[in-house]
Amino acid sequence: MSGGGTEAPSGGESAPTPAAVPAGGKKRDSQGPASSPVHLIIKDLGEIHSRLLDHRPIIQGETRYFVKEFEEKRGLREVRVLENLKNVIQETNEQILPKCRETMQDHLSQTLQRLQAASHLVHKLQQKEQEQRKLNNEYLLISEKQRITQWEDFMKEQHNKQAAVDEEHKKATERLKEQYVEMEKDLAKFSSF
Repeated sequence: MSGGGTEAPSGGESAPTPAAVPAGGKKRDSQGPASSPVHLIIKDLGEIHSRLLDHRPIIQGETRYFVKEFEEKRGLREVRVLENLKNVIQETNEQILPKCRETMQDHLSQTLQRLQAASHLVHKLQQKEQEQRKLNNEYLLISEKQRITQWEDFMKEQHNKQAAVDEEHKKATERLKEQYVEMEKDLAKFSSF
């Protein structure tokens, strides 16, 4: 910002100026308390220059302060988060888990009882169904035997009726033959007249 001046080193030291450095390159700081007024002015100018234009020490200090505060706050925040987690875990272990365990055991025992009752009912229903199926099969077998017996009886009766009708037909045919024979004899008697 100064446009060509040298910056002062950090730590608040004044920058050496061309007037303060002799031709041999050595500083004249060893003059002691009886310094010349020019040297004091140059020293004051160096301090003013470093305060106005050299912001590195201030920035470094601010940076160190920010980092320190950030780390402390972050550390405190992390400690608070860890304490909150610890409290939540303790509460969960001491209160919520036992309640959940009790509730789960109560509900599981109720559910187990319901499942056993349902299983028992299903077993009874299966037994009833098997018994009903067995009864139906027995009824079907008995019905089939009865139908077979009825059919055989019907067929015997039909055979007997057929035999009776055939016998009656045979007798009727013989009677008719005899009647025609007699009629022919009678007709032969009348034709001889």
